[in-house]
Amino acid sequence: MTVEQNVLQQHSQKHQQTLLNQLREVTGTTDVQLLQQALQVSNGDLVEAVAFLTEKNAKVPQQDEATYYQTTQVGNDRYISVGSQADTSEYSSHPALPGAGPSQGDPNVIDLTGDDKDDLQRAIALSLEESSRAFRETGITDEEQAISRVLEASIAENKASLKRTHTEVWSDSPNPHDRKRMENCPVGLKNVGNTCWFSAVIQSLFNLLEFQRLVLHYSPPARVQDLPRNQKEHRNLPFMQELRNLFSLMVGSKRKYVDPSRAVEILKDAFKSSESQQQDVSEFTHKLLDWLEDAFQMKAEEDREGEKPKNPMVELFYGRFLAVGVLEGKKFENTEMFGQYPLQVNGFKDLHECLEAAMIEGEIESLHSSAENSAKSGQEHWFTELPPVLTFELSRFEFNQALGRPEKIHNKLEFPSMLYMDRYMDRNREITRIKREEIRRLKEHLTLLQQRLERYLSYGSGPKRFPLADVLQYAMEFASSKPVCTSPVEDIDTSAPPGGTMGQPLPTSSTAEQGPSSLPPEGSAPMTQQRVPIHKPFTQSRLPPDLPMHPAPRHITDEELRVLEGCLHRWRSEVENDTRDLQGSISRIHRTIELMYSDKSMMQVPYRLHAVLVHEGQANAGHYWAYIYDPHQHRWMKYNDISVTKSSWEELVRDSFGGYRNASAYCLMYINDKKPFLIEEEFDKETGQMLSGLDKLPPDLKAYVTEDNGLFDKEVEEWDTLQARKAQQEKLALAAAAETSAAMKSPQAMNTDPGSPNNSVPLPDPEYMEQPSPTDDSKHLQEDTERAISKAVAEQQEERSPEGLLSAAIKVEYTRLLRFAQEDTALENDYRLQHVIVYFIQNQAPKKILERTLLMQFADRNLGFDERCKSIMKVARAKLDLIKPEEVNMEEYEMWHQDYRNFRETTIFLMIGLELFQKKSFVEALMYLIYSYQYNRELLVKGLYRGHDEELIGHYRRECLLKLNDNAAGMFESGEEPEVSKGLSIMNELVVPCIPLLLVHDTEKDLLAVEDMRNRWCSYLGQEMEPNLQEKLTDFLPKLLDCSTEIKSFHDPPKLPTYSTLELVERYSRVMASLSRVPADGR
Repeated sequence: MTVEQNVLQQHSQKHQQTLLNQLREVTGTTDVQLLQQALQVSNGDLVEAVAFLTEKNAKVPQQDEATYYQTTQVGNDRYISVGSQADTSEYSSHPALPGAGPSQGDPNVIDLTGDDKDDLQRAIALSLEESSRAFRETGITDEEQAISRVLEASIAENKASLKRTHTEVWSDSPNPHDRKRMENCPVGLKNVGNTCWFSAVIQSLFNLLEFQRLVLHYSPPARVQDLPRNQKEHRNLPFMQELRNLFSLMVGSKRKYVDPSRAVEILKDAFKSSESQQQDVSEFTHKLLDWLEDAFQMKAEEDREGEKPKNPMVELFYGRFLAVGVLEGKKFENTEMFGQYPLQVNGFKDLHECLEAAMIEGEIESLHSSAENSAKSGQEHWFTELPPVLTFELSRFEFNQALGRPEKIHNKLEFPSMLYMDRYMDRNREITRIKREEIRRLKEHLTLLQQRLERYLSYGSGPKRFPLADVLQYAMEFASSKPVCTSPVEDIDTSAPPGGTMGQPLPTSSTAEQGPSSLPPEGSAPMTQQRVPIHKPFTQSRLPPDLPMHPAPRHITDEELRVLEGCLHRWRSEVENDTRDLQGSISRIHRTIELMYSDKSMMQVPYRLHAVLVHEGQANAGHYWAYIYDPHQHRWMKYNDISVTKSSWEELVRDSFGGYRNASAYCLMYINDKKPFLIEEEFDKETGQMLSGLDKLPPDLKAYVTEDNGLFDKEVEEWDTLQARKAQQEKLALAAAAETSAAMKSPQAMNTDPGSPNNSVPLPDPEYMEQPSPTDDSKHLQEDTERAISKAVAEQQEERSPEGLLSAAIKVEYTRLLRFAQEDTALENDYRLQHVIVYFIQNQAPKKILERTLLMQFADRNLGFDERCKSIMKVARAKLDLIKPEEVNMEEYEMWHQDYRNFRETTIFLMIGLELFQKKSFVEALMYLIYSYQYNRELLVKGLYRGHDEELIGHYRRECLLKLNDNAAGMFESGEEPEVSKGLSIMNELVVPCIPLLLVHDTEKDLLAVEDMRNRWCSYLGQEMEPNLQEKLTDFLPKLLDCSTEIKSFHDPPKLPTYSTLELVERYSRVMASLSRVPADGR
């Protein structure tokens, strides 16, 4: 075949695939055979093909058509499309245009509001002609245009996010140390605007070390200038260079995550798109591999002049299978190439069932017979050559023709970590057919046994059925009950009301059993008449003790009972034995089927699971991430945009199998376990040392990464310099404040103790202990101090010196506070708020910190109650001045007091947040609860008693978000424009920015809350609504479904008022007591 013929064949095959995609998009039909028949019947005319598929009573043509199945000849079509997945991108779908109507004067505008089918056909034809004309003029397929729109949306979102003015906190910190890569940790990819799909695919490929090496060591053809500068080369070569740059950063960067914007920009610029449907991520992966193949093909053709070039992308990702078919009794065989192998999910429980169904199409009995005149047709697929990297594309989306939109299939689908492909290989064709026939026979027998077992377990002919053994047991219990001689309705007194409000109580036994024992005791009737009846719902509904618990036969003799019991016992034993035998036979057949392919001869082609690409959300919107196996560390890693974390097989199963929530796998990547070069590290040929980091890179990329690392080092250095300057300024300001405070002291105060040194500047008191007048906190603290002094004076009868009294008073105060610190109190009585020493004791502060803090308390100048207090204050101040710097680390001292200030601030955030929550002011409460949780978590890192109960704060933070979500959803449901806008504003400005906070720590209750919120909004996808609401919903959902833990923008913390200790303790106690009285509705 000449080069020209090869090019023409490729163009023809791609054009046919384009026609199939257009038909699938317009009609919603996913059956490839039906689509191909429609094209054949219409001779390639799209209008007639659409008419054929959309006819009201259209039926699939009979199998006598000569083109039942057309397979591509051995050649260059690398994709076998067994059905296209619906739109699974994370972006908005195509929004409706509200208010658009047909123009009266434009002949090209078609009115589709009537029932005229011709108008509908003309509209479809016009759409297809427009698409075909665009392809003829530009050479760009709808598939390429669709990917361009995805990329343009990503870049637009990225640019829009750069214009946000909210302060960025916690994640994506301006502090470069927070963005610094830990040693040997994988590098994440920043989501530059709805590009988590890009991150998931690229990370999966990057962690194939052979693929990584191919990309890093790629060099463009030397004769690039001599080649025709077509559109592909304009696209592929720059993209390859940017992919090399991106991979090199992922190998050797000092950054925790890197920005892929330039690679995405290249992809966006490669296609100039018009309005057409977006494609899914599988289509993007198809095109990505196609671009890579084209780039490597140019290099391969240059390197191998005169020989058939080998393309490493084809060698790595593409395999072949043999299509063996029968058409009208005539057998045929064709070889096909494939890349990603598509599998249907609906109706199957595991990956092997999907594969079995994909490998057999139609009725294949005639394949195994020699009858040439059989009218049955079908085909089998047998792999002749499997690629080293085997990728399965799970079709979890289907088009709902009734609703006119795609829907996601959430069914559970299991897949193994080790997949043996022997049963699907052409060399095992005969033995596999024998085993399939045996499995088919076993399954038929299994179905028969299950039907028989079902008759035992669901006995009866009505809608309610019961196990037969239980039915026989119930019959035995009925027959053995004590006989009654009257009707069960004769003993009911219909004259008394049901509530028992009459003076005479209802009879407590049946009429048939009335006697002396059933009469009320003497004297009880008058007592009952005088008492007010009390409703007891649990006891009044019970039967009186002397009534039979079950219905009973009227008459039965002992002989009848003996015979009946004997029969029922025997029958029940027989039924139980039969049930056990059936269950045992079913279990043995299941086991036989499971072990059918377990012999060594059928375990010679092992493929190990390398990566799982996961989608969470609905068909219209969602989020993507990847689980990738690290064979060197023997563990799974979760790659979620910038976040790369350790994971486990259990977490992968939970998120990937489906059926549990909206998350499920859409792509599985297996690698040949007998080809270790795919994941082997590279070694230096001379030293034998394993290459890592920059040593893995070629010289040009090593220089590129070194330059980028230099920029990052400079950023870190500038940050450190800035922080050091700030710290120095704060230190100078602190010293200046201390000097000002010393200068403002009165001469009398300065000269009260001439023996104290005057060249030392004491550290200012902590702000919560420093008060200018004996009011509020200072008055409260002064009263505590004076009580301690009075008690010390009363106890110290002998030692009356100021030094002795100070020591005794400090001991008294410390004992009191120690008792508070050790006391087990209720939630509302938090003694840490009353005194800093309680906080220090509970958190095991150093003894020197405690002593200096107590001295500061007794050195308060407001202790002017009497001369005795003044003398103790002077002694305390003198002792403070005598403390040498090496005795108390003042930085540590200040750190402990700063922690206590943070604790009080966190308490105020929590207190105000809870007060607003109880008032149902959820919008105002949210920020207080958010910041109280975050600050409290930072405190708890240092110790258990540094902050408050994290679960309590987390509960109310979660509940506040759920309440806001419910309120916003209710506003959206109203359909009124002001309410809808307000509801979406609440979601976009408050709820959505907070969702990463619930996801980042991966607690079960927070994950369930996020799932609840998402499900509420995703449920609207199946409802009819106005076009403008649909447009707003599809624009909003991707933001809600983004699972990234990166917090891009956030509100500043609210400003806090100042509270005295007494006021803070009182308000905190009040709000906590109200929580204990009104339990929260936990989830």
